[in-house]
Amino acid sequence: MSGIYIHIPFCKQACHYCDFHFSTSMGKKEAMINALQRELELRKDEFKGETVGTIYFGGGTPSVLSTLEINAIIATIYKNYNVIENPEITLEANPDDLDSSKIKALADSPINRLSIGIQSFFEDDLRMMNRAHNAVEAETCIREASTYFDNISIDLIYGVPGMTKERWQQNIEKALSFQIPHISSYALTVEPKTALKKFIDQGVVPPVDDELAQEHYTILANTLSQAGFDNYEISNFGKPGFYSKNNTAYWQGKKYMGIGPSAHSFDGKRRGWNIANNPKYIKSIQEGRLPMEVEVLSTTDNYNEYVMTGLRTIWGVSLNRIKTEFGDRYHAYILQQAKKHLEEQLLFLDGDTLLVSKKGKFLSDGIASDLFLLNLGE
Repeated sequence: MSGIYIHIPFCKQACHYCDFHFSTSMGKKEAMINALQRELELRKDEFKGETVGTIYFGGGTPSVLSTLEINAIIATIYKNYNVIENPEITLEANPDDLDSSKIKALADSPINRLSIGIQSFFEDDLRMMNRAHNAVEAETCIREASTYFDNISIDLIYGVPGMTKERWQQNIEKALSFQIPHISSYALTVEPKTALKKFIDQGVVPPVDDELAQEHYTILANTLSQAGFDNYEISNFGKPGFYSKNNTAYWQGKKYMGIGPSAHSFDGKRRGWNIANNPKYIKSIQEGRLPMEVEVLSTTDNYNEYVMTGLRTIWGVSLNRIKTEFGDRYHAYILQQAKKHLEEQLLFLDGDTLLVSKKGKFLSDGIASDLFLLNLGE
């Protein structure tokens, strides 16, 4: 099965840490929705013979769209693609958009999974991040959504300057009190050209403490494990039966189509990405042209991709698959590069599967980069 990702490039305001593609101007919203639907029509032949198992509205802030607008996009997918009987259809949403009437309308729509950007239950953290919602809205929207949706995920951010280990533990306990089945949690990162980077450089906000972030991650993983969550991907924790099917497909290398400005696509052999400019995207689509750059992946690219995604998950990296798909040279290389990490117990072998240990989880991206290959004489 394949997935379709829809990028909604609008937000009410800019979070200080965010470097995703979005606009705070809603002036081109109607034209954008028309362009998204047109791109879906233009690209339908890419999924000939494919079945769509997941539809994911990301952004930006997809919940700024009305339910009618969301339904129109979903209807376009059903008209042009072969969709399975009960697909996972996720909407990313912010608490300030999820009042009672909006939640009820979404519950009556094809949306069957909400991913709510809580980030923190504390006002100080939300103000520092410049989130559009407050702590009361965060709690209220989860309670309301839980009466209509069984499949809810929330996002939390750790490693926030000034966030003590005690406050982080309280954030997790608060999330668990709502009995939601999925939590995604990410370390605060300082991206270039963001307000957060500027504030840290000016001394307005303390720098991010990597050691504290690692302690926060350990608290997170231990607490959620005790609460019955599986840490099926480094940043994602789900109760059995509630893993994100959309994201799991990404990590397992399945085909997906990205619709909208800045959206990425992957078909197993090629990676493509749309232009990250709203007016240029709309103009190109109106003219019947796909504003996409495409890169054909080499054997080494595919190897690196598999190592990177595999080590982030509970499914790990199959050494037999490395040998079968990439050959003996790649198999010998990964064993050689992994040796140090195996000795340091950051990696371990379960049969033929290479996995990151509990000790190595927070360092998984760095470990994966040590196993990457730049060139093997293709």
